[in-house]
Amino acid sequence: MVRGFRTFKEFQESGEGIATNILANRLRRLEASGIITAEAGETDARRVNYRLTEKGIDLAPVLLDLLIWAARHEETAAPCVLIDNMENHREQVLAEARRRWQARDTTPLLPKFPPAVSIPGSPDRHTHGPKLRRSEG
Repeated sequence: MVRGFRTFKEFQESGEGIATNILANRLRRLEASGIITAEAGETDARRVNYRLTEKGIDLAPVLLDLLIWAARHEETAAPCVLIDNMENHREQVLAEARRRWQARDTTPLLPKFPPAVSIPGSPDRHTHGPKLRRSEG
């Protein structure tokens, strides 16, 4: 949702490659847990928009830390400058996420970047930190 996805179709087309039945199940479970709500679309009541609840937005610090951790240890599509910004300005990022949620501002907090691709020597998209070797794990 921080990348601006609000509908089932947007989540499905996000590049994660998740099967429709798995996505539907996860959205139902998140809604049942009180983390998201499903609301009828403003222009088309048949279109469901998902939105974080107060409980869901309270997970923002955990999710931000998880995103930064993943960028340090795995190849991601997130540009290093974005990860650096989130890490160095953590409180401002979290305050902006909460402000947008309270204002019902659907502007993506994170840009919609393409899925990670292995491009040797690419300076702007790579593992952000030292990648752990399997034997260290």
